[in-house]
Amino acid sequence: MFTHIEVEANESCPSSANMVFKNLTDPIAVSRVRIFDGAPEGTMHLVTGWSSAGGGTPAPALAAQVEDSGAGAAFIVYGGDWGIRLRPESSAFDWSLTDPDQWGETHLLLADAEDLVLLETQ
Repeated sequence: MFTHIEVEANESCPSSANMVFKNLTDPIAVSRVRIFDGAPEGTMHLVTGWSSAGGGTPAPALAAQVEDSGAGAAFIVYGGDWGIRLRPESSAFDWSLTDPDQWGETHLLLADAEDLVLLETQ
């Protein structure tokens, strides 16, 4: 199984991507990720996939362990055709392109499963 990341540049994420990763596990839905930018202990962020539908709407965010040439294996977090969108875990706002605390990425590569929080299903 392979994960194909194909993201068009868009209002949420100005970068584009076209990559293929070989999966080591099946994809799972995730709701949060730990990011280490500027914080040695990391900070938790909400994550959603971002779709071009309706000019930009939430979609499922998925993660899978994949082969990574640098580390051997990593966890890829990906979403819709417009990538993923992130916001601080403490944010009380809905997903929005106008919130300055939110941003988009084509995908994330994370080192550890502990940096992922699975989506709780009801």
